[in-house]
Amino acid sequence: MNSKNRNPLARRLSNLRHQLAYIDALPQLTVLGTIVGCLAALIIVAFRGLIDFSTQLFLDSPENFESLSLQWRFLTPVIGALLIAVIFQALPKRHMQVGVSFVLDRLYNHQSHLPSVNMIVQFFAAAICIISGQSVGREGPAVHLGAGVASSFGRNFKLPNNSLRTLTAAGIAAAIAASFNTPLAGVIFAMEVVLMEYTIAGFVPIIMASFAGALITRLVFGTEFVFTVQGTDLASFAELPFLVGFGLGIGVLATLFSKVLLLSNPAARLPIFFQILLGGIITGAIALYVPEVLGLGYDTVEKAMLGEIAVQSLLIILIAKIIATGATLNLGMPGGLIGPTLFIGALFGAVMGAIGGVLFDGDTSSTSFYVLLGMTASFGAVLNAPLTALITILELTNNPTLIFPSMLVVVISCLTTRFMIGDEGIFIARLTKQGKSVKTNALRSELNKVGVRSIMDQNFVTSASVIDYNQAVKLLENRPRWIVINSSDTKEKHVLRAVDFANFIESPPESVSLGKAAIELLEVPGKRFALPPLHERATLLEAHLLMETENTDAVYIQNHYASPLEDDTLGIITHESIRNYYSI
Repeated sequence: MNSKNRNPLARRLSNLRHQLAYIDALPQLTVLGTIVGCLAALIIVAFRGLIDFSTQLFLDSPENFESLSLQWRFLTPVIGALLIAVIFQALPKRHMQVGVSFVLDRLYNHQSHLPSVNMIVQFFAAAICIISGQSVGREGPAVHLGAGVASSFGRNFKLPNNSLRTLTAAGIAAAIAASFNTPLAGVIFAMEVVLMEYTIAGFVPIIMASFAGALITRLVFGTEFVFTVQGTDLASFAELPFLVGFGLGIGVLATLFSKVLLLSNPAARLPIFFQILLGGIITGAIALYVPEVLGLGYDTVEKAMLGEIAVQSLLIILIAKIIATGATLNLGMPGGLIGPTLFIGALFGAVMGAIGGVLFDGDTSSTSFYVLLGMTASFGAVLNAPLTALITILELTNNPTLIFPSMLVVVISCLTTRFMIGDEGIFIARLTKQGKSVKTNALRSELNKVGVRSIMDQNFVTSASVIDYNQAVKLLENRPRWIVINSSDTKEKHVLRAVDFANFIESPPESVSLGKAAIELLEVPGKRFALPPLHERATLLEAHLLMETENTDAVYIQNHYASPLEDDTLGIITHESIRNYYSI
């Protein structure tokens, strides 16, 4: 359909899409980021509401799986696993892919196009996971849900892919903010873990999305902090050497936990039904003896802060949690690993707090101080996200005095983990294990930020491949830069530089000038390229990759709204125009 004949709303949407193709479309992205933030928050509210409502039906208080009888400690995770196994067994394999690693794969390798079906699967399967007490967290699923909502929003409105990338990160930030009640940590997580860069064009819409996510969550769930504790100051600078050792210990623990999460699945040859059911059975069996492994475990973390759990019990729970989480996630459960990461860091911190009390003869920082430091350092080391970890713990506790000692412990733990297993972080490492990669460098990053509509050349005319002399002269009347040649035989397009054609017309063969012979444009001497089509929502990176794949120096941007009688060429992009853009 011709744009002139569209209704006003369609024209405005078309204009918006064109504006978003430019790298400086900050006002438009900010408005869209706010909308995406609201949508992401609403789905997280629904997700949390479903979990809270369901667990209240059989638990006397939130997270208190320890209150279940012996048989139900085993049966609850097994029944949950059975339900998830039935769902996954009925699904095609492509729809079972969920979680943060899947989001990163779609963001970097599929232009942020996340299938809506996978998001729906993540919502209900992860909810069943958490309700049934599997050893997983809710933050990983929240990331997928936020990203999925943003991607669906952008794809439904056919927004260009360069803007879809930013909006997906905005949805993730809002989801983290809504899940943790940590708006600033949501922003830093999106930039540090997801986009892996800090730019003004990214920050502003992501900040607004995170603000919207936190606002809606606080209106629904209130403004209470997750951990409200007193006495979390560093007691003495004499503890700093001990904190160095603490950081090394957390680094080793984070490495161990990461290696467990990266183990090969010994049941991989079994149908997915039996894999997931086995994960539930393992969790249930562990819970018979260590019920603290069930659920998110925040109640156990609070007890550890108060020093209500003996050191021997802390070590047993810590080891059991690592085994249960590894089995659960490696066997295909659709839960998150951020919650368990915080949990094991908290318990290790409680152990180190007890050791510190003995070494310093009681004149040391409180147990809650070490618990919170352990959570921060474990988060930063496993995810390779030190800044996110620092901001998260600040917002979770509303205690700025923790930042100073946390900086030391987080840095040491991150360096230790990087030395032992590399600096990828658990999400990219799990992606690499699947044979996938997150390809990113300065060139790819810059080209991904710009839509093809922003630099496409529209100074062209279209023509059949065979024309006469008078038609040839008419083609050059408006001084085009390119001539797009539509082949009637192959339906393929080629592009010829107009200046070369003009040189040919200035001194054509006599038979052509007299009208006795036709002009075959595909045989005219000059600079000519094959012209494969590219979607108008594509980025410059996609244009660059298509040219490499097709071994050509130009592509044409396809107008999908063109009628069957119209030419569908919206514009032309050449390798030279991409190089000129990047060099600027």
